[in-house]
Amino acid sequence: MARQSKAAATAASSKVAKSGSKVKGAKVTKADPPKVTRKAKRGKKDPNAPKRALSAYMFFSQAKRTTVKEKNPDASFGNIGKLLGDMWKKMSEDEKKPFNKQAEADKKRYEAEKASYQGADGSEEEESS
Repeated sequence: MARQSKAAATAASSKVAKSGSKVKGAKVTKADPPKVTRKAKRGKKDPNAPKRALSAYMFFSQAKRTTVKEKNPDASFGNIGKLLGDMWKKMSEDEKKPFNKQAEADKKRYEAEKASYQGADGSEEEESS
């Protein structure tokens, strides 16, 4: 076997890179297009259904969003969310206690409303989150 010149080796490697195939003269075919799958349609949500319980973080973000917005007036919605998230992560468990208590109370409220709603509706289905 004879050695290839540097130019010939470069040309051969560029063909491999362009075609994606290592076989000389092989045809490059496009992969089959992905099949389009459709999501199943959900039923309409009952407007009388009880609202889900909020988490401790959501109570925290509702309480602190205005102060963060005042300190950072040029921050976008996403940046404010990041700042709130960082503040929440840095908080100790003692600082989070009032928000955790609010979340527990809201969870009890939701469970009571859900039980009365399901009793009145007669259905036993639970909402998935």
